[in-house]
Amino acid sequence: MVIAMDDIASIGASAVISASLKTSLHKSERQVPAICTHHLTKRYGKARGIEDVNLTVQQGEIFGFIGPNGAGKSTTIRTLLGLIRATSGDASILGLDYVRDRTRILEQVGYLPSEVHYYDGMRARDLLQYAASFYRVDCSRRAQELALRLDLNLNQKIEDMSLGNRKKVGIVQGLMHEPRLIILDEPTSGLDPLMQRTFFDIIREEQQRGATILFSSHILSEVQRICDRVAIIRDGRIVAVQSVSQLRQSAVKRVTLTLTNSNVAMARRMLTAMTGVRSLTVDGVSGDDAAAHTAVSSVSFLYEGDCNALVAALANLTLADIEIAEPTLEEVFMHYYQPTGVADSAGAVGSDSSAVTTDVSDSAGKSATSSSADTASTPLSASLRSGSAQ
Repeated sequence: MVIAMDDIASIGASAVISASLKTSLHKSERQVPAICTHHLTKRYGKARGIEDVNLTVQQGEIFGFIGPNGAGKSTTIRTLLGLIRATSGDASILGLDYVRDRTRILEQVGYLPSEVHYYDGMRARDLLQYAASFYRVDCSRRAQELALRLDLNLNQKIEDMSLGNRKKVGIVQGLMHEPRLIILDEPTSGLDPLMQRTFFDIIREEQQRGATILFSSHILSEVQRICDRVAIIRDGRIVAVQSVSQLRQSAVKRVTLTLTNSNVAMARRMLTAMTGVRSLTVDGVSGDDAAAHTAVSSVSFLYEGDCNALVAALANLTLADIEIAEPTLEEVFMHYYQPTGVADSAGAVGSDSSAVTTDVSDSAGKSATSSSADTASTPLSASLRSGSAQ
């Protein structure tokens, strides 16, 4: 589902931000969670959307929401915002019912979808002025500040912009009214590394201002960099909620060794018996099925544990090369979210299934950019022309 610029008017009709909401909150308001869901479920006929999603995001935190593409991240977000209707379950946002109080909620939310779609003929300045007109506050100064920091030319037409600059327009639009809750869906796609650093600085400043941020991504290292806690979703279900410190304590790496065939048998025995080694393969084949077809072989495995112990063990081997990298999310989910009692292909000793949810860490999933055509970055309240729920 793509919300085009035609929907801005309907969304903006309910985007009225009270100055009192922005400058002073009652103590009771600050105590309620920013987001709280109970068995939130969305199905598309017989197809799975999300199932029994239970989340609690506290006010003032940066909460990571991570999973492979198609896991249900965008569906969860769009359901919370009322852009699609839930099949069952309920939720509250900033202490308000997400259905009954939707208009009041959208007044206080800034949203950046994974893909942004605007009228090509508009300049960025015109688009932002149009979006700002739906709020009862002057957004011009903040919009200008954000544009300068993001190196965004406001006089350029949308149609002439790169993907990264279009994403910058969406960032400015989502933040310029200083919302209490900021929801970011794959926000760094299209941004170069230097601009990503600036973006992360801006998000931290928003947190210091008192805003709550829901940060959705398929890149674990990105979420680790900025978030306080992380929820991991797989196949539409929440499989773990952890602090970032827990993730860092259980770092997982993909290790690939290149060594002569005379060392392969010794390497396999040593690594199979080593705590923290999982998914051991030789030339891409697991177990004892690998045959020596070449003078050298590639031994690959996932490792979780003390790096010093690994280096000490590898010192006993004669290596031609070694590569230590972050595993993809698909690798992590495949090998760490197994039912109790399912053996790993390497027969590795170490973590039992109860520790599975602490193993997903430090992995920068290199998955392709999300292909789902999500909603455009328009003022959220635009989905309510007359203030009625969608």
